[in-house]
Order: sequence, then structure tokens, then C-alpha cells
Amino acid sequence: MGLGGCIILIAAGAILTFATDWDMQGVNLDLVGIIFMIVGLIGVATFSSIAKRRRVVVPPTTPVVTEEQRNRGGYSDGYGA
Repeated sequence: MGLGGCIILIAAGAILTFATDWDMQGVNLDLVGIIFMIVGLIGVATFSSIAKRRRVVVPPTTPVVTEEQRNRGGYSDGYGA
């Protein structure tokens, strides 16, 4: 389940808990909504921790100038010597 699915679970749980007045025999919709919100929050926490581990920071590369290139003035094909 991705981040979007977790957010949908949180929203559906909030709607069931706070915005409905339905009474179903044998089902407590307030409890179902709270369970959806908790599962959605756990999913967001898990997704964000996995996304942090996947993120790789690559340091910027700098060109390496050898002593031979420095003596030629930066030309490697022999036209600057």
C-alpha cells in the first residue's frame, strides 16, 4: 500500500467516525473508523521510514586533473604543448 492508500484510509476512518450517524446492528462504525485511522497512520509511518532508507545522496563529482594535463595547459590531444 502506498502513501495514497494510507491517506485514503485515514480519510475514510475520519468520515466514518466523525461524519456519520448510521446505526448498523452488530457493527460499531465509530470503532471501525478509528481502526482505519490507526492503520493509515501506521502505514504512513512505515512508508516514510522505508522512503528515507531508499533515498541515496550522491556527492558531486569534481574533475581530476593529473600532473601531465597541468603541464600541457589542460589540453589532452597535444595541441597546447
